[in-house]
Amino acid sequence: MKKKVLALLLASAMVASLAACGGTSTDNGGSTDSGNSGSTTTSTDGGNTTTTEAEPYVLEDLYITVDGTVTANVDNRQDAFVEQWEAAVSERIGHPIKLHINQPEHSGYSDKVSQLLTTGQPGDGSYPDALIMSATMFRQYQSTGILWNLADAYANAEFQSRITLPSINENMKTSSGELYGFAPTYGNGCVTYVKQSWLDAAGLKIDDIKTYDDYYNMLKAFSNGKTTGVIAAGFGKLDEAPYINYMPEFWQGAYPSFYQKDGTWVDGFQEQATIDALDRLATAYKDGLIDKDTEEATTKIAREKFFSNDQTTSEGVFTYWAGTWLRTLTDNMEKQEVDSELGDDRLVQLPPIKEIKDTWGGYINREAPVWVITDDGDGDDSREQAIFDALLDTMLDGDKVQTLWTYGAEDVHWSTKAEEFVTNPDDPEKKKEYKYEDGQFHLRPTPNDPNSIWKKNHLDAVLVIAPLTNGFVDSDPLVEKGNKFFTENCVDAPQAAASDTLTEVNSDIVSDKTKLMNEVVTGKKTGADAIAEYQAKWGDTAQTILDELNAQ
Repeated sequence: MKKKVLALLLASAMVASLAACGGTSTDNGGSTDSGNSGSTTTSTDGGNTTTTEAEPYVLEDLYITVDGTVTANVDNRQDAFVEQWEAAVSERIGHPIKLHINQPEHSGYSDKVSQLLTTGQPGDGSYPDALIMSATMFRQYQSTGILWNLADAYANAEFQSRITLPSINENMKTSSGELYGFAPTYGNGCVTYVKQSWLDAAGLKIDDIKTYDDYYNMLKAFSNGKTTGVIAAGFGKLDEAPYINYMPEFWQGAYPSFYQKDGTWVDGFQEQATIDALDRLATAYKDGLIDKDTEEATTKIAREKFFSNDQTTSEGVFTYWAGTWLRTLTDNMEKQEVDSELGDDRLVQLPPIKEIKDTWGGYINREAPVWVITDDGDGDDSREQAIFDALLDTMLDGDKVQTLWTYGAEDVHWSTKAEEFVTNPDDPEKKKEYKYEDGQFHLRPTPNDPNSIWKKNHLDAVLVIAPLTNGFVDSDPLVEKGNKFFTENCVDAPQAAASDTLTEVNSDIVSDKTKLMNEVVTGKKTGADAIAEYQAKWGDTAQTILDELNAQ
């Protein structure tokens, strides 16, 4: 079964690469030993049986693959993070471990992971021992036999006594209790940011925008042929749950993937709500309210156009991640000298419009990304347990290692030493001085941009399931404001779908759906025509997927 699924995944990866697109349970290696000891061997000599405990598995090299959520990348002193991680973990584990990080481009991450997992072999230096997966990727891989069942390791982890959000990982277990991924945080989601200066120029207040008509009229007020109402990284993110989070006002109650409705799995792409959503997007695109770059834009392109110092060709609305990103977007506008007079009030957050509230209930809190450990298939869990102990158990140790994953390297990304520094020293209007006393926790200038202050590394201290215990908390009022707004206006996303057939065809089906979506929005066909074309090609396959999902 494992070889079959591996072959199918490889074929999907090759098709995805050639097309240049974006993005029965298997036994995973016998019993799971909660300790880090090897297997037990038994020998018989002249009728006397002796039992010898094998030597514990010693993990010397750890290979991990990460996406852009690890912000301590090569340009931002990943070397310092690795050096301090190795020192802290070696002290805790009792022997040296060498950490190797592979960090592909964020936008092509899922394709790269597919290639690594289908062409590499455990132990070859490029095959990951552990890696980060989105919820969608995780559902596709969890039944392939590639991932290790870490249920026992998780249950016996040292951090269990400090978990404040146990449901995040408990809800990921299969019906028979297996756990193939570990989420150190809850998922977070996107909110719609609006430039306050654009509202002022249009004579609008954020409290005026309550319905889709209000939202649409606001976009009209923001659009003049050069400026546009809104930009996003695609009209819909159909390769990654929750799919609609970058353009929620247009999608409203639609969900263009397989999801559960009233306990039954349905294909949301075939529903009338999706046809209506596509037609809404097409109308707004035709009216010049959606930036033309949206069709091909990456998240980086969309972000940079939004806070560009040339606001004459920018946009007034951008839906993006909540919490920390309220600060990040604001700081980038400050660096580009956009709306300097407004300070931290440059952006306001739009409460969910009525149509979103009436359908989903609020902005969607995505299923959490997870860390997974690959199973080498030898039937012995000692290597995988050693990886868990070194990587995941220490990640939430509450102290040194968790601080590394949360804020980065000490005296590089953050410090408690007395120090003074200045950002933008040559610009009297933007110059800002910082002074800290000895013992005062603080973030330092970003390594590759000394005029901005570092924000976080991988874990968000506000979203983590087991908080830090050392008191290191970066209290940023703007981040707190963003997190509070999101938690008050969000609902949990539907569970991502996973079935054998879906795993086999997912790359192709996502590619076709994205193509159809783009054709509708850009005026090449209607929403109804697109869905009819999808049904003609994928209808039978979609029904097979639904049959598999509803039989689970």
